[in-house]
Amino acid sequence: MTVTKFFTGVAAFAIASTLAAPASAQDQGEPGVTAEGPEETVFDGDYLSVGVGVGYAASYSGSDDYVTFVFPVVQGSYRGIDIDPRPSGVALNFLNAEMDGGPNFSLGIAGSINTDRSDIDDIEDDVVAAYGELDTAIEVGPTVGLSFPAVLNPYDSLSFNVDALWDVAGAHDGMKISPSVAYFTPLSQAIAVSLSASATYIDDDYADYYYSVAPGNPNLPVGAQLPGFQAEGGFEKVGTNLLVAYDLGGNLADGGVSLIGIGGYSHLLGDAEDTPFTSIRGDADQWFAAIGIGYTF
Repeated sequence: MTVTKFFTGVAAFAIASTLAAPASAQDQGEPGVTAEGPEETVFDGDYLSVGVGVGYAASYSGSDDYVTFVFPVVQGSYRGIDIDPRPSGVALNFLNAEMDGGPNFSLGIAGSINTDRSDIDDIEDDVVAAYGELDTAIEVGPTVGLSFPAVLNPYDSLSFNVDALWDVAGAHDGMKISPSVAYFTPLSQAIAVSLSASATYIDDDYADYYYSVAPGNPNLPVGAQLPGFQAEGGFEKVGTNLLVAYDLGGNLADGGVSLIGIGGYSHLLGDAEDTPFTSIRGDADQWFAAIGIGYTF
């Protein structure tokens, strides 16, 4: 199972927002707010959030077979460097400029490991498996973000993020650009939600590697072979995700143990939808769900 294809960038970004945002979701006069304003939170200095979850998603990008898997999540901040989760990877934001009364700007580097169809045992469809394993891609590139705090209430935020990643391992030798937008808000001291949307744009090399189908597969009888298909770049998919976090201690702002639930949907576009791997053997509609537990130090 490819965690990369399960966790879109925006889902990971939503997790980071929920675990790391200063979620003091109190009104004036409630616990945690003093006469001077909201209390300090565990996220005001160095901190680390770690978690583990169980997900349910398609066995490869475009598959209609679903599998369960375990995934980790790591997020934190150390000496001004933010550590944010990414699909099967991580982002390091070295520049974090907080502007008084305005948006917050971040700039850094992101990396992920793309294991889509890299293990025959994880491909549930025997016909797709007959077209062989793909190499694991290591994707690295810049990430930039812009966040607007206090949009509808004093504790929410609207965030925009773009990752541009290139394969440096010689697998697909291509690139992808993943823009996302996420709205985060606490609903109470213990509960926060994040609603997000994303898209992914891929180049010709990426599309050819994952979505082209070579004609005349000798591993299959003539009647079971898929028609040849030459994939080209363009928008690969769009999607949306909803994340809910619940702090077992009753206050997201003081760290401790939190439960996380995620539900999401994405739709493949262009040649990612038209390839026989999807249009004949799979489904362009991709669903996922996950539950997890995290701890903030």
